[in-house]
Amino acid sequence: MHSSSRKSSIGIYLTLILLDWYCGAVSGQLSYSVSEEVNPGTSVGNIAKDLNLNVQDLETRMFQIVTGSKRKYFERKYFEVNLKTGVLYVNERIDREELCAKAAKCSVSVEAVINDPLKLYRLEIHILDVNDNAPLFNEKSQSINIAENTSPGVKFALSEVVDADIGKNTVTTFKMTPNEYFTLAPVRAGDSMSAELVLQKALDREKQSVIHITLTAIDGGIPPKSGTSQVIIHVLDINDNPPIFSSPLYKTRILENVPIGTTVIRLNASDADEGANSEIVYSLRDKGQDNILNVFQIDPKTGIITVKGSVDFEENAAFEIRAEAMDKGQPPMAAHCKVLVEVIDLNDNAPEITVTSLLKTVKEDANVGTAIALVSVLDRDGGENGEVRCEIRNKSPFKLETNYKNYYSLVVHEALDRERVSQYNLTITATDEGIPPLSSSSVITVHVSDVNDNSPRFSETVINVYVKENSPIGTTIKTVSAVDADVTENGQVSYTFLDSNSNLLPLSRMVNINSETGDIISLQSFNYEELKTFQFKVQATDSGVPPLSSNVTVNVFILDENDNSPGILAPYSDHGSVNSENIPYSAEAGYFVAKIRAVDADSGYNALLSYHISEPKGNNLFRIGTSTGEIRTKRRMSDNDLKTHPVVVLVSDNGEPSLSATVSIDVVVVESTGDIQTQFRHVPIKEENFSDLNLYLLISIVSVSVIFLLSFISLIAVKCHRTDSSFSRYSAPMITTHPDGSWSYSKSTQQYDVCFSSDTLKSDVVVFPASFPPVDAELISINEGDTFNRTQTLPTKEKVRTIRITNRLMLKKDGYIALT
Repeated sequence: MHSSSRKSSIGIYLTLILLDWYCGAVSGQLSYSVSEEVNPGTSVGNIAKDLNLNVQDLETRMFQIVTGSKRKYFERKYFEVNLKTGVLYVNERIDREELCAKAAKCSVSVEAVINDPLKLYRLEIHILDVNDNAPLFNEKSQSINIAENTSPGVKFALSEVVDADIGKNTVTTFKMTPNEYFTLAPVRAGDSMSAELVLQKALDREKQSVIHITLTAIDGGIPPKSGTSQVIIHVLDINDNPPIFSSPLYKTRILENVPIGTTVIRLNASDADEGANSEIVYSLRDKGQDNILNVFQIDPKTGIITVKGSVDFEENAAFEIRAEAMDKGQPPMAAHCKVLVEVIDLNDNAPEITVTSLLKTVKEDANVGTAIALVSVLDRDGGENGEVRCEIRNKSPFKLETNYKNYYSLVVHEALDRERVSQYNLTITATDEGIPPLSSSSVITVHVSDVNDNSPRFSETVINVYVKENSPIGTTIKTVSAVDADVTENGQVSYTFLDSNSNLLPLSRMVNINSETGDIISLQSFNYEELKTFQFKVQATDSGVPPLSSNVTVNVFILDENDNSPGILAPYSDHGSVNSENIPYSAEAGYFVAKIRAVDADSGYNALLSYHISEPKGNNLFRIGTSTGEIRTKRRMSDNDLKTHPVVVLVSDNGEPSLSATVSIDVVVVESTGDIQTQFRHVPIKEENFSDLNLYLLISIVSVSVIFLLSFISLIAVKCHRTDSSFSRYSAPMITTHPDGSWSYSKSTQQYDVCFSSDTLKSDVVVFPASFPPVDAELISINEGDTFNRTQTLPTKEKVRTIRITNRLMLKKDGYIALT
């Protein structure tokens, strides 16, 4: 049937048609023609040239053949593209008869896809028939019984001849060996052709009872092919009237999938003879009709053809049944007819969905219109039953774009966000237009891949860290953490320092940060008295390309610890020196002896000092103000008192644990005030009589004091108004007072407010800073007396002091200013 010599001589016919297509993703359609049976590797056309594509781009842009329109094409891939040359070539042997049977036109539709940007091309390749099939009779040898009294002109049907080729390559003529009795009469029925024997001369059984004829069928191919069948004619005795059908050709229509036993048609034949010679038996010819005999059967008596097997429009759209009517005469005579059965399509096939993925994953920043898959739908039904509409059932940022009939592109329709949805399960439903409509669904899983579109995020913009002074080196003072919504390397965060506002030490000498965990570790032990606060920024950076980052400001506040003992101020601060004070023997109770001044480098309650006489024990001659440090007599001197009284004063702070310092003073009792020599003494003179002169002097002093005080207050108000904005950046200072009205101060360098106290002749300036945090500062006022209340909570102690300033006298003495 197929010879190599004929294959080598088969030509290739090529036509090229380029059609512009209205859809955005489809650039056009190419039409090629190629003969069947060409050798694999035969060029069909240069598809790159015809599509105006650069050959060098075919591989990089992933040019490929993705689908076909014939079901058999899905099983065998007949065409491929050489990506080096752009040539479309035959990949496997093509048999047009296998693909399209007797169809007048045979074509294979395929899709070519190229990416970046996506373009789709439809290729329709017409398969041209070649004369590769010779005519073939259903019976190699056929026998015909003819009565000897048959009149000339009677025709006798011959065996059917089949040629798988079409057009001019099918059977065109018949020949037979020369004889004196018969000639051939061609019979054409639609696209098929057969022959009948025509009796030209009366037979004579006694002269020749058997006649042998060789029948030859010749097609119109170049070169022509032929097939033969041996016809054996038996000359019988008379039964001179054959049956006659009411029509040589019957036509009918039936629905596909009709039940077995359904009546198709009733044949009717008659015989002019009488008796047994007129009794007719109907049958279906069993030669060359195996498929027909599996589907239909005929009642031999009534001629009713019924359905025997499955009738499927998709398998056979029509049937050609050959029936025979034979009488019971001797010899029997027969007649033949054809029955053409058209099968009416029913909507019994749901659409079939085929998905070809173009991308394994879709980046979340993919542009709208990016194609991720090709969807093709095939419905084997015909007409409206085969018309299909396709849609995505569930809501998603994707849509189907129509390329051409029953071919779609699945494209991105809206912006994607992997952090919101990382995977989509798309249900694609195809529904035909039949009644009732049939549908099928296919689920496509689309994975969205991550891109670095989220920077690390801190939960706060500013972080306050409180660190106790003297904490060990290597202490983790804070762990900062940033969250990145991305994944893999795009979500891996590392931490670094940006800068610092500290001018004292480089940041690299104070703290370090673990780039992976965000742990901030101290590199030194902090001293509150040297550094109270510093600031820096931490940057969190992901590992994406390009990397994204964000910052957080870290404020570090050093918390004061009680690590400094009180320091005694001059003139009692010289270690190892003997301090002495003289008092007159006539000193009254409450006589001022000396004042101990001390300072503590700490802050807050750690710098709040108290004074006590520790030696001698049980001393009943002197007392000391616990907060002022003023030593005074408790009573008048007596003759039994010693002349020299050693006094040891203990100065303690209010920290936990408390730290202290001591000072020793020898108090010497002298006979008269003239022997008293001290720069610290200022004893008020008590006058027994209050004269008019004293009254005038007092009024003058009060008037001058009021004028000076008003001027001083005005000056302070102007200064405060000008510097209000500059003071606003400092925290409110904490002012510490003692129950008897004197004030202590710290060495810490920062902005101070000044307040004053009364109650004694010697008063001190208030210079006491606030500790961090600022909100914990306390407001202090005093009453005259040794008792006070606390009503506000400090950072480490629940101590609050309520104060009221009552007196108004400004006194300057010994370099100190006090307001009373």
